[in-house]
Amino acid sequence: MCHKVLGGWCEMRRPMVAGVRKPVDPRGGAGIAAREVPGIHALGGGFSRTVGAMRDRVPGGRSSAGRGVKVEVGEKQTAIDLEVVVEYGVRITEVAAEVRENVIGAVERMTGLEVVEVNISVNDVRLPEDNTSETGEGRVQ
Repeated sequence: MCHKVLGGWCEMRRPMVAGVRKPVDPRGGAGIAAREVPGIHALGGGFSRTVGAMRDRVPGGRSSAGRGVKVEVGEKQTAIDLEVVVEYGVRITEVAAEVRENVIGAVERMTGLEVVEVNISVNDVRLPEDNTSETGEGRVQ
């Protein structure tokens, strides 16, 4: 449903200021695009993942698609910083290149903004589960 604002039409979900559309926040789209890449375990640093996990457990809490994503948005361009956790055994440079390509494509399609840079920081590597610790046996006797 549309309404008339300053002689032009706009969607109600996208606010206008003085007849100019405000850019859509690309954090959610960038986070979703990064998580789609095989080899990415999670986004965010240790503290933000801890707080996010607690928020996810609260009744009525929602997980944030933008966790681990920081953006700078201009009128026509955006720059994106990602904090990621990768799976053990993946080639980090290849995963980072695929994340960069996926994020640029998704954000440019969704927002119409030109993505001028995507900086990827690998904060952690998720190791495979260690089954010996579950048996209660220590490493030394």
